[in-house]
Amino acid sequence: MDKHTDYEKIEKTAKARERIRKVVIYTFLTIWAVVVLFPFYWMLLTSVKSYSSYNSEYIPKFFVTDPTFQNYVDAFTAVPLADYFVNTFIFTVVTTAVMLVITVLAAFAFSRLNFRGKDITFTLFLALMMIPNELVIITNYVTITNMDMRNTFAGLILPSIMSVFYIYLLKENFEQIPDELYYAAKVDGCSDFKYLTKVMIPICRPTIITIVILKVIECWNSYVWPRLVTDDEAYFLVSNGIQAIRESGFGRENIPAMMAAVVVISVPLIVLFLIFHKKIMAGVSRGGMKG
Repeated sequence: MDKHTDYEKIEKTAKARERIRKVVIYTFLTIWAVVVLFPFYWMLLTSVKSYSSYNSEYIPKFFVTDPTFQNYVDAFTAVPLADYFVNTFIFTVVTTAVMLVITVLAAFAFSRLNFRGKDITFTLFLALMMIPNELVIITNYVTITNMDMRNTFAGLILPSIMSVFYIYLLKENFEQIPDELYYAAKVDGCSDFKYLTKVMIPICRPTIITIVILKVIECWNSYVWPRLVTDDEAYFLVSNGIQAIRESGFGRENIPAMMAAVVVISVPLIVLFLIFHKKIMAGVSRGGMKG
């Protein structure tokens, strides 16, 4: 009887500790979520405040009673924001498509093909990740300038079509496919390209989707490189457009309209991440596993 009572006490103590642990964890996560999401809330709140009400607030208000969408109209009419969206869409789609082709072919070569110096070549390839981005940007800028490709889509796109990290991620994923499957396909007369398109790509689709999503986010948020190689407004991306709005004086004076432009630019990426965040996490974790 005493043993049974002691067991119940131990079980109750363990459950109590588990409840306390969960309360502490969820409390911390809730506080952290508020800290992370508050800037987005403030951005959205400011974007629906009128210019006069925003300027009359000596103490910032955390809610708005008379929201207005005029700021969104002003953001699109004061600057060619729609043109910036079109430029960014072209830049993102073309860069992602070309990068995906290069990444898939390179990952296949390093994971399945046998050629002299493959290991050394891949080691040197990975060593490129140790080169500072600033040094790469300077080299790319000099190259693009010498080729007279500033203020062109080609100058924007070419330096962004290759990623060592994505090749490494997909290579690790390709290597998880059993070699026996490859040898069986070769016995049946299957070419390397057909094996890649019919077997490897379908099996590794989650990782490929992850790479595409991450590259889209990277292109959409690209700022430093487009800022360097474009000074013609006809080739501005949304990130440069936001900076142009701020520097023109319009964004500094009309903060609500500036926030409205930022909201419009941020929404596509937020929606994309909310829809595919599980695939992103699954693809990254799958690409990092061996065996």
